[in-house]
Amino acid sequence: MNNRGKDKTAWMRLLPFLQWAPMVNGRTLHADALAGLTNAIIVLPQGVAYALIAGLPPEFGLYAAIIPAIIAALFGSSWHLISGPTAALSIVVFTTISPLASPGSAEFLRLALTLTLLAGLFQLALATARLGVLVNFVSHSVVLGFTAGAALVIGSSQLQNVFGLAVPTDGSVADQWWQWLQHLPETHLPSLAVALVSLLGCVLIKRFRPRWPNMLLALVLASLLARVLDPGGERIALVGAIPAALPPFSLPDLSFGALSALGPGALAIGLLGLVEAVSIARAVASRSHQRLDGNQEFVGQGLSNVVGAFFSCYVSSGSFTRTGVNYTSGARTPLAAIFAGFWLLLILLLFSELTAWLPMPAMAGLLLVVAWNLIDFHHIRLIVQAGKSEAAVLLTTFFATLFVAMEFAIYAGVLLSLVFYLKRTSTPRIVSILPDPDAKHPVFVSAEQRRLPYCPQLRIIRIEGSLFFGAVNHVQEYLQSIREPRLLIVGSGINFVDIVGAEMLVQEAQRRRAEGGDLYFSNLKEGVSRFLARNNLLEEIGEDHVFPNKGRAIHRIYDQLDPAVCKTCTARIFRECHIAPPGELPSPEEVIARQPA
Repeated sequence: MNNRGKDKTAWMRLLPFLQWAPMVNGRTLHADALAGLTNAIIVLPQGVAYALIAGLPPEFGLYAAIIPAIIAALFGSSWHLISGPTAALSIVVFTTISPLASPGSAEFLRLALTLTLLAGLFQLALATARLGVLVNFVSHSVVLGFTAGAALVIGSSQLQNVFGLAVPTDGSVADQWWQWLQHLPETHLPSLAVALVSLLGCVLIKRFRPRWPNMLLALVLASLLARVLDPGGERIALVGAIPAALPPFSLPDLSFGALSALGPGALAIGLLGLVEAVSIARAVASRSHQRLDGNQEFVGQGLSNVVGAFFSCYVSSGSFTRTGVNYTSGARTPLAAIFAGFWLLLILLLFSELTAWLPMPAMAGLLLVVAWNLIDFHHIRLIVQAGKSEAAVLLTTFFATLFVAMEFAIYAGVLLSLVFYLKRTSTPRIVSILPDPDAKHPVFVSAEQRRLPYCPQLRIIRIEGSLFFGAVNHVQEYLQSIREPRLLIVGSGINFVDIVGAEMLVQEAQRRRAEGGDLYFSNLKEGVSRFLARNNLLEEIGEDHVFPNKGRAIHRIYDQLDPAVCKTCTARIFRECHIAPPGELPSPEEVIARQPA
């Protein structure tokens, strides 16, 4: 690569928005602008609610939906992810700061900004350490389970708004459904009508006019109906007035006491925010077929929190609801998130009075559509049918999202995935193989599947998996159960051997030699051979016991077999058995040419 190419790559890494800038054209601008407008309207009640959960003034939730969304879109990697306040982070912010200051106080606000700054710096530190590969440990089953669970959480949170109820709950899905069922007879029919018009309008417009902004038009129709059913705005819940102000410049509390007190909480929030953002980005990328850069996503999230801390924004992450709305409303590039931020800012400055008339049931209807579209029924069915382990990971993540906590659900799913992975790798498949007597050319096949007779003096096996400390016990038990005195291990399926696995092989070789047998190897991969040689373990096994292929190994081993046993053997599975007794073989050149490679 020439210097010009290197400079261009460096600029792309420093300013990642240059990578998707060529995608922008008139069509994408139109789609992104409409998606951003819809998103800005949707986030109005959501941002206010999350700020109250965090113990902050309502406008802080809106500020956190503007600045971080723009920064994360410019410096992240996802085309559809939109950052902003989230329910999980809002709860953690409140529980972290409330023991240190009274919610809503000036000190509480400064500590919230400090917490945001520390979390962002921690996220940037992970990005600098190139730990974006951590996203690879979030399997597709975890993403699907988390997505489905989060969709149900979103839908459950909107039940009261859809049915016009005002019943206090503890925020859990179970309690929300229980309270809804208990108070179902109290349903406010005008509110339900507005929600249904919003929901059905969104679905029908999408079905018959897919190019139209279905969500925005459905919201307008539902708002008009609300004005007809409730002209005074007294019976149908409305968003309410929002203060018209720009996000003010702010300074976090950088005193030693504040930093030390908030450090542990910032670490937890930083990790949670990254897991949320990357999981949501992957969930949407699986639909849009985009290839994500996990490390770049870490950069985007870290910068959004660091910058946001100086503009009155509390900690943000990828928003499941806003990202879902962004994708389903037709966003094409990250410019949609930037549009969403500027639209929200414009609404705050110029149209804050108009937003007071937006009906909450109409927004709830749109969020139900978003929640339904987030559930990938097709791939969920495939995973359930594929195997018990993947289905267990999916269901564990799903139910943990519903009944425990969204952040814990991801950790639980990843942990369970690793448990199943370790279980599989700790029991590598071991197959006994023999030459196929019916093949025209030398080919080795599974002895168990073909029910071929075994040689009473030599067993040939192929190990399909790595020999690391977790798999040593399983492999050692299998090797010790083999009764034949001589054993040839075909290592073409062994990708990795650690010191524990290598020492086990040495011990097995010594055990067999003490009993009058021996241990041999063939087809070892270069990395495995190099590891054994580097640690002087190849000398203990015996360099003359390691062969480049099965044919050479069998030719050498056959010459060491007991002729007396061979005379009474009827299996005669090797070509050498038909040439000469052990010890009387012709030259290797005459035999090896006909051996399997």
